[in-house]
Amino acid sequence: MTDRSRTSRTPSVVDRLAAATHGSVPFSVEFSPPRDQAGEDRLWRTVRAFEQMHPAFVSMTYGAGGSTRDRTVRVTGDLADSTTLVPVAHLTAVGHSVAELRSMVGAYADRGIANILVLRGDPPGDPLGPWEKHPDGVEYAEDLVRLVKELGDFHVGVASFPGGHHRSPSVDDDTRFLVSKLRAGADYSITQMFWDVEDYLRLRDRVSAFDPEQGAKPIIPEIMPITSMRSIERAVELSGSELPAAVRSRLAAAAGSGPEEDRAAVRAVGIELATEMGERLIAEGAPGLHFITLNFAKATSEVVANLGLARPAPAMTGSATGVESA
Repeated sequence: MTDRSRTSRTPSVVDRLAAATHGSVPFSVEFSPPRDQAGEDRLWRTVRAFEQMHPAFVSMTYGAGGSTRDRTVRVTGDLADSTTLVPVAHLTAVGHSVAELRSMVGAYADRGIANILVLRGDPPGDPLGPWEKHPDGVEYAEDLVRLVKELGDFHVGVASFPGGHHRSPSVDDDTRFLVSKLRAGADYSITQMFWDVEDYLRLRDRVSAFDPEQGAKPIIPEIMPITSMRSIERAVELSGSELPAAVRSRLAAAAGSGPEEDRAAVRAVGIELATEMGERLIAEGAPGLHFITLNFAKATSEVVANLGLARPAPAMTGSATGVESA
């Protein structure tokens, strides 16, 4: 039996966005389940560093095909139990039966986690390969939204795609799919990483034009501060997106023509790009900024400081703080 009274007391992502001080824009961060003890130690140093900056919420990703399922539940639950942060758990449909999905939602509820980001998910092995429904699973993210909402008082978010999802026939179809997920009960969406703010603004306009009621729900832009060419090339490959020519040119100039990239210069440009995007998004009325951290604190912390988004947190006793080199 799940502890629904505990989850019902948990503030939602929308609550946290609305609670931001007038005139300020909240920020949030994304973590990934660690693969080993060293990674877990690093994650917790990063968590404690961000805890002092008081993000609106933090999210924990979910491995392809449920490869990190148990670790995701445990670590996300530990965030709920051991920090002042509001955790959002990712949940994907790929590779899971309805019974397994119900069990996962119950496991989250048992740890007091009421905020769930619902994703259809990428196929294991090749994220851009064919997507196949589990024989006893669900076909679409909107089906998973309905399933989660039926199971209790959960606050549900979904993914959105400023440039359109690579599986969608067109951006108009992609807009329709997003609106269907919102109509199914999702309260907000978080975008895939993108590099052109105009893509985000066009997405927001399309959703509002298609369904003004659903268009009023927050669309939270996701930003990844770039710290190396290798990491961004891999991220772009996995997401099916593309770097705009102007962005690639700036990064390439910083990387230099030698056999090894100038990582310090690339990182500096990456921080500049993320800051510039954040400034434009804030000016255009984005409801918040969500940062991919790769379980490091320093790069995102610099961007957050540049934008003036960090708020001092109450003093914590017995907590370690630390900042990593990325």
